[in-house]
Amino acid sequence: PGSEGQGGGVGRTAAAAGCRDLRGRGERTGPDRHRTMAQILPIRFQEHLQLQNQGVNPANIGFSTLTMESDKFICIREKVGDQAQVVVIDLNDPTNPIRRPISADSVIMNPASKVIALKDAGKTLQIFNIEMKSKVKAHTMVEEVTFWKWISLNTVALVTETAVFHWSMEGDSHPQKMFDRHASLAGCQVINYRTDLQQKWLLLIGISAQQNRVVGAMQLYSVDRKVSQPIEGHAAAFADFKLEENPLPSTLFCFAVRSQAGGKLHIIEVGQPAAGNQPFTKRAVDVFFPPEAQTDFPVAMQIGAKYGVIYLITKYGYIHLYDLESGACIYMNRISAETIFVTAPHEPTSGIIGVNKKGQVLSVCVEEENIVNYTTNVLQNPDLALRMAVRSNLAGAEELFARKFNTLFAQGNYAEAAKVAASAPKGILRTPDTIRKFQTVPAQPGQASPLLQYFGILLDQGQLNKYESLELCRPVLQQGRKQLLEKWLKEDKLECSEELGDLVKAADPTLALSVYLRASVPNKVIQCFAETGQFQKIVLYAKKVGYTPDWVFLLRNVMRVSPDQGLQFAQMLVQDEEPLANISQIVDIFMENNLIQQCTSFLLDALKNNRPSEGHLQTRLLEMNLIHAPQVADAILGNQMFTHYDRAHIAQLCEKAGLLQRALEHYTDLYDIKRAVVHTHLLNPEWLVNYFGALSVEDSLECLRAMLSANIRQNLQLCVQVASKYHEQLGTQSLVELFESFKSYEGLFYFLGSIVNFSQEPDVHFKYIQAACKTGQIKEVERICRESNCYDSDRVKNFLKEAKLTDQLPLIIVCDRFDFVHDLVLYLYRNNLQKYIEIYVQKVNPSRLPVVVGGLLDVDCSEEVIKNLINVVRGQFSTDELVGEVEKRNRLKLLLPWLESRIHEGCEEPATHNALAKIYIDSNNNPERFLRENPFYDSSVVGKYCEKRDPHLACVAYERGQCDLDLIKVCNENSLFKSEARYLVRRRDPELWASVLEENNPFRRQLIDQVVQTALSETQDPEEVSVTVKAFMTADLPNELIELLEKIVLDNNVFSEHRNLQNLLILTAIKADRTRVMEYINRLDNYDAPDIANIAISNELFEEAFAIFRKFDVNTSAVQVLIEHIGNLDRAYEFAERCNEPAVWSQLARAQLQKDLVKEAIDSYIKADDPSAYMEVVKAANKNNNWEDLVKFLQMAKKKAKESYVETELIFALAKTNRLSELEEFVNGPNNAHIQQVGDRCYDDGMYDAAKLLYNNVSNFARLASTLVHLGEYQAAVDSARKANSTRTWKEVCFACVDGQEFRLAQICGMHIVIHADELEELISYYQDRGYFEDLIALLEAALGLERAHMGMFTELAILYSKFKPQKMREHLELFWSRVNIPKVLRAAEQAHLWAELVFLYDKYEEYDNAVITMMNRPTDAWKEGLYKDIIAKVANVELYYKALQFYLDFKPLLINDLLMVLSPRLDHTRAVTFFSKVDQLQLIKPYLRSVQNHNNKSVNEALNNLLTEEEDYQGLRTSIDAYDNFDNITLAQRLERHELIEFRRIAAYLYKGNNRWKQSVELCKKDRLYKDAMQYAAESKDTELSEKLLQWFLEEGKQECFASCLFTCYDLLRPDVVLELSWRHNIMDFAMPYFIQVMREYLSKVDKLDASDNLRKDEEQVTEPAPLAFGQHLMLTSGSTPVPPQPAYAYGYPAGYPAQPAYGFNM
Repeated sequence: PGSEGQGGGVGRTAAAAGCRDLRGRGERTGPDRHRTMAQILPIRFQEHLQLQNQGVNPANIGFSTLTMESDKFICIREKVGDQAQVVVIDLNDPTNPIRRPISADSVIMNPASKVIALKDAGKTLQIFNIEMKSKVKAHTMVEEVTFWKWISLNTVALVTETAVFHWSMEGDSHPQKMFDRHASLAGCQVINYRTDLQQKWLLLIGISAQQNRVVGAMQLYSVDRKVSQPIEGHAAAFADFKLEENPLPSTLFCFAVRSQAGGKLHIIEVGQPAAGNQPFTKRAVDVFFPPEAQTDFPVAMQIGAKYGVIYLITKYGYIHLYDLESGACIYMNRISAETIFVTAPHEPTSGIIGVNKKGQVLSVCVEEENIVNYTTNVLQNPDLALRMAVRSNLAGAEELFARKFNTLFAQGNYAEAAKVAASAPKGILRTPDTIRKFQTVPAQPGQASPLLQYFGILLDQGQLNKYESLELCRPVLQQGRKQLLEKWLKEDKLECSEELGDLVKAADPTLALSVYLRASVPNKVIQCFAETGQFQKIVLYAKKVGYTPDWVFLLRNVMRVSPDQGLQFAQMLVQDEEPLANISQIVDIFMENNLIQQCTSFLLDALKNNRPSEGHLQTRLLEMNLIHAPQVADAILGNQMFTHYDRAHIAQLCEKAGLLQRALEHYTDLYDIKRAVVHTHLLNPEWLVNYFGALSVEDSLECLRAMLSANIRQNLQLCVQVASKYHEQLGTQSLVELFESFKSYEGLFYFLGSIVNFSQEPDVHFKYIQAACKTGQIKEVERICRESNCYDSDRVKNFLKEAKLTDQLPLIIVCDRFDFVHDLVLYLYRNNLQKYIEIYVQKVNPSRLPVVVGGLLDVDCSEEVIKNLINVVRGQFSTDELVGEVEKRNRLKLLLPWLESRIHEGCEEPATHNALAKIYIDSNNNPERFLRENPFYDSSVVGKYCEKRDPHLACVAYERGQCDLDLIKVCNENSLFKSEARYLVRRRDPELWASVLEENNPFRRQLIDQVVQTALSETQDPEEVSVTVKAFMTADLPNELIELLEKIVLDNNVFSEHRNLQNLLILTAIKADRTRVMEYINRLDNYDAPDIANIAISNELFEEAFAIFRKFDVNTSAVQVLIEHIGNLDRAYEFAERCNEPAVWSQLARAQLQKDLVKEAIDSYIKADDPSAYMEVVKAANKNNNWEDLVKFLQMAKKKAKESYVETELIFALAKTNRLSELEEFVNGPNNAHIQQVGDRCYDDGMYDAAKLLYNNVSNFARLASTLVHLGEYQAAVDSARKANSTRTWKEVCFACVDGQEFRLAQICGMHIVIHADELEELISYYQDRGYFEDLIALLEAALGLERAHMGMFTELAILYSKFKPQKMREHLELFWSRVNIPKVLRAAEQAHLWAELVFLYDKYEEYDNAVITMMNRPTDAWKEGLYKDIIAKVANVELYYKALQFYLDFKPLLINDLLMVLSPRLDHTRAVTFFSKVDQLQLIKPYLRSVQNHNNKSVNEALNNLLTEEEDYQGLRTSIDAYDNFDNITLAQRLERHELIEFRRIAAYLYKGNNRWKQSVELCKKDRLYKDAMQYAAESKDTELSEKLLQWFLEEGKQECFASCLFTCYDLLRPDVVLELSWRHNIMDFAMPYFIQVMREYLSKVDKLDASDNLRKDEEQVTEPAPLAFGQHLMLTSGSTPVPPQPAYAYGYPAGYPAQPAYGFNM
């Protein structure tokens, strides 16, 4: 489309060819180097993404659904099913699109962040933050927004039909109106909105169709002036551009227009130029449009600010590149076959990025490496190339700048030359040569020198390079203007280097340090730090830059100057995980200077991590401090910082230093421990006790024994403390035995006293009681006996008895606690200690009085004593226990006076009254009266006492206390059933009744008899009767209950009319004796009839229930019994006629309906005049086809109820009875029927005539069409389908027409079906299954011209062609390949074996691998050379290349080099050579090998060298070897060494030389008499021996001329004495004389130089200079020698008798 005159475009559509990267061909190597410059591309084209591959529907890729506000996000609105969603694709992560269910009319993403703006179908605008999931802002507009766009990171521009607004995200601001739309944009579609950076100039762009072309209209608005200007234009952009002579950038307005006169690009400056700026010259250039693109016009424009270019894109996919300053067209080409409808600036490349309608995301940018060369050589515009190179710092104009610089310099125009050199891109002229040129120019009087002018321009532009910095600083320092240098360094104007630092150091070491730091010269930086005393910075700097100096040497020097600084420096050396110096060496340095304190401080810090590997250092630290400062060592050991030192050695040192405690901590041998531990007066007691915790059990016991043996008085307390603390580990028994072995009961008491409160061992408590007794601690004995629960009570009791203590209280406590009271009483009574008995019951435990009394009675103590003892202890003991103890011994009367006195005192205690009752019963002192009147005794206790003595008294006691079970038991045992029956009736307890009426009670019958005969006859209380009856019912005794109830109801006048009892009698008879039920029903009148009847029904007594209902006139229930339970419809019918009640008839009708007696049921419903069950009647009539009867029923129902269901069913019944005239009359009149529903039912039942009437009535054309189809009226069916306009209807009519072979009508219907993709497959299957292929193809061909033709139609037609008309498939695909579903057609083509078409489809689908495989598998049908080479270059699987090579070898061997040329950029040349070697076809691919040899591939080189060897082309072989060295030289040399041609053997020698095999090379040359080569190789070898052997060989061969020539060639290698000897022996001095003359001249020159040097040294020695201190010597830090330590007698640190060393520490 383009031409060189219009930008040198190459006529090729890059995107259509599937191009991914159109990089400039200037980058390529090999044969491409020789291509013409016209083929270099100034742009780089790239496809970033294919949206369809990311799951985006192609239908949604368009201006209205896809937006791209920047090069970061693409936003697409989609609809999946019924749900709308928004897809956001992050171009930095395109494989993970964000999908959100958002329904919006328009969506735009923020240019930089994940903030989305939404506009709904109304006028509401919303802004959301996707990452924070929050709403930012919302606003409702008055007018509808027709276009909107982000114009900055926080501002959205809104365009309505009348105005333009700006809406800021900041705060709560509303959209601000900027300007009103101009009338020229009325009716235009707004396609863009642009602003400048300051948003002072605003531009609205729209397009409209006029006179068969697209006209662009723009409105330019000035915010400051508030005026608008209409402009004709299609695309525009603003740019900030700085002219070379202007200090500030200008705001340029660029716009392009395609008018009837042609295309134009305008570049103008808007507004007034800034102060100091020259105005920009307006540019207007033509925009070229190719002849075949007559309707093309610009659609997008972006500015490449980095390069100062304009990118212009047209509708047809052309890219135009213009220079912004001059407007010159740089390049034009077509990049997309589809329209690029949206663009944005591409920030990373300063290019343009856009999306076309195919879904490709494309970008174009300037190719930096080619643009200048292209402009110079292709456009022939060197001035533009220079401007672009300067403006954007681009390479490619080196020759132009060098030529211009030299011209100006030669003309003497040094200022301009300096500007050119300074402004040249990439610094190509800022070299030492340029500086030297300016240095050679003398300064003019009154003017600055050209060199200073040059440096001044460079300083204004930026930083000087290394050479420039040196040359500028040298004269500045000579003039002493150091402040200038500091200023330049602060401003970063100088490039720092080691040389610059050396230059500055003489003037200012601190400033030199700054230079060295900037230049990263570690050794010089550290030297400066050391010289200036900044030692702490050395380590930090060395770590930072990764430099490693001699740290030990540095530390030694620092230590000599300042030990404190040396300590800090040493700590810095070891502060990291990996120390910079060996810690042992650092310690040696401290010890050399006897710096114990500093060394200790250092080691404490260095060894703080307590590593096992540092054990020797820990030992050394402790050792030095134990010797010199034991207190410090003690503190270190006390902190427990270290654990890896030599503990035995340190222990001995501690003992010697008097640190006995530390020694014990470290001793492990028991002998050493026992020796030290006995000196307890020297040890901290608390520590010593804790120390025992670290010893073993045996060692601890031995140490305790040793301490007690040494001094028991002094050490007893400590031993007790140790035993108390560690008794659990050492064993209490062992410790007790230890103390007992020394008979130390005091120690034992104190030891056991410390543990007895926590121990549960009985022996410990016993031993403690024993020790307390031994030591007289009676109070402690009493406490333990009272509080302890662990001792053996019997053992302690016996010990206390034997101990004969003065105080018997411990014994009393033990016996009281452990129930030895009887033994205690016996012991005390027999030992005449009666006072302790009184003390015991009075003070210790009064509750034990009953036991004590029992004991005293056992020892025959007098009653008076016992009575007195009881009277003394009042109310503090259990009366029951006392009575029990006395009663066991038959001495109860003993208590009578005491009991009576207690009652007289008002005691209500049951035990007292129980005892008194027992005495009265035994003495028969009116007991029954006492039992009935006394309210305080316990009935169960007294009743139990009476059971054997008098059962009647027992009953009295039990009845008084309601002891039910006990009373029943006594009555049963003694046959007192009458008493029991009276008690049960009076008691009224259901649970008690249940227990006595249990079936397993053997006395139940006797009891029931007494209840019926006696108890109930005597009672008049209804409640007692009720409880008794319920009890019988609960016990399930129906016969006994009937007997009971007859006695009550029929014989007892009091309860004869009782309703509940009558009910109960009938119910009991129903359960127990059904024969008597009818009798009770007739005899009794006061019962609940409905409930009794229902119970009778539930018990299947239907006749009895019917009798009850009939007796009480409940006719509906009576007929229900006849129908549902007796099941006699005849009796029911008779009963209904007799009653003649509507309700009865209705019930009968329902029953008849359930029995399928439809006619009878309908008659009964009519008699009942009841239409309520019309739904059941309709269902039954439908089931039994009683349509005539149903009509009568529904007509009756219609009069009663205006229900739509009734009328609907009436219509259907009329249709069923074929009363079409009545039906038509009914539906035409007013009704509530569902006619559509009836029509569907008629249609389903095949009553198509009735259905036709009904569908006509409701205008349901879809179902009418179906009905007409069934009636065979196809034309009418089509007309109805057209009215219905439903896909389903069209489909049904179409299929019916196909079945009826009405293909013309079927095609009419099919045209309305195929446009729906979902229905297409079914339609095709229907035609295909019936074999109507020609008609189907005709239908699809006719449908292709439809406006709604879709991809499925083209796809299916292609598949049909492949099956039935393969000759038409290729033409179809070529026309419509972009509109078919290629994968589907691919399968069809493959199944039909249409290989050429298959390749065509693979190519279009970009499945190049499959296309190539198909062509190789079916070459006869599918292979075409040009197509094959085009496709093979695009395949993804490189393995196919090698299959292609085999294919060409088999199919087209003569074309294989052409194929290899195509494949070479991606071919593995090593593998290719291996492949052709195996098939022995290397000769065939020689042209290919030559073309790729420039890659210097080993396999290629060796293969080509072998071919050249076989062809005996030694010149070609030598050229190949020289140019490409990547091959096995030795192997080739060994092979060539045996070649029959001398030139190849010469090459072998050359190869040996190249691999430093000089001897083999020279020997091979000597063998072939190649004397010159032999001499040359010997000289290059630098091997004296080899040269002298060659010289000797020449003499042996008689080649004197060669001898002389070799002397010249190998002059530097030959020894003069050897040459002289050989010349003299062979008498050829004349040949050697020139050599000796030269040797003599050289030696004389050396002697003269040595003499001059010696004289100069002597002169220098006469000048005496003071030697600096060792630490101040330059380079001393990096010197290899170790300085000599200073001696007291000499000032400068040199020992006597030794000469002074040179000032810099070097022995020169």
